[in-house]
Amino acid sequence: VQLQASGGGLVQPGGSLTLSCAVSGFTLNRPAVGWFRQAPGKEREGISCLSTLNDITHYDDSVKGRFTISSDTAKNTVYLQMNNLRPEDTAVYYCHTFLGTDYWGQGTLVTVSS
Repeated sequence: VQLQASGGGLVQPGGSLTLSCAVSGFTLNRPAVGWFRQAPGKEREGISCLSTLNDITHYDDSVKGRFTISSDTAKNTVYLQMNNLRPEDTAVYYCHTFLGTDYWGQGTLVTVSS
């Protein structure tokens, strides 16, 4: 099982980014896949997750209405579209799944700054 996150970068406040999480070793129609983030000096927090099997999405209040999680099962990839980014969204973003144990992607840095 592997998850590879990408798409981070530097963006101005109000801007947008799309993160990708390419998964291998399992198919997206079974476990849920989620996005977490860890800001400097803070604990890692879950911000969104998607169950393709049940067509259920969940968002933390801090990103609701600004972020959208989606998947492309043909590409085995989960996306996080992030709009109206704020400086407080600056963090390393990780994708995650649980298959008897936790699996994490390597993280991708998002910096929101003018």
